[in-house]
Amino acid sequence: MKFLLTANRIRCLNTAVLVAILPLASAAGSQVKAISEFDVSRYVGTWYEIAKLPNWFQRKCVQGTQARYKISGPTQIEVNNKCTTASGEEIQAIGLARPNGSGLPAQLEVRFAPEWTAWLPMVWGAYWVLDLDTDYQLAAVGDPSKSYLWILSRTPLVSAERYEAVLKRLSLMGFDVTKLEKTRQY
Repeated sequence: MKFLLTANRIRCLNTAVLVAILPLASAAGSQVKAISEFDVSRYVGTWYEIAKLPNWFQRKCVQGTQARYKISGPTQIEVNNKCTTASGEEIQAIGLARPNGSGLPAQLEVRFAPEWTAWLPMVWGAYWVLDLDTDYQLAAVGDPSKSYLWILSRTPLVSAERYEAVLKRLSLMGFDVTKLEKTRQY
């Protein structure tokens, strides 16, 4: 039996090949990289959210968003996020961060779901430290899909120069920094 390549079969084959390689091409072209040097003991403590890409789980937060990180085990970090809503209520989410298994120290994963769900891969989200100054005072955290991004600082305010410099570096990674929303701290 001969296999004939008709124009229709060639189009189908071309489409199948494109569908198969497009995800690989976009992953290979990703410029998102976590920092190479990361000392978790210097990173723990309080960070103020300076800006974020809008996301569904922070939709009620209107000001005062901050994160507190605390080492809670040899490879675990307790994450305590809090913010204030429009009605003045303080809401809080407590989670756990851990290395993601890549061997790269600044590529973590975080879970806010209950402990009993920890075995489910889908409850863990990427938490990559993408940018961090040498004094551990200003950071950018996100994920490789570019769906999430936060700019964090040890202080509630950051100079315009430092903020713009971080934005430039994040733009080079392919983030659309025009979509960032600044966070009101007071």
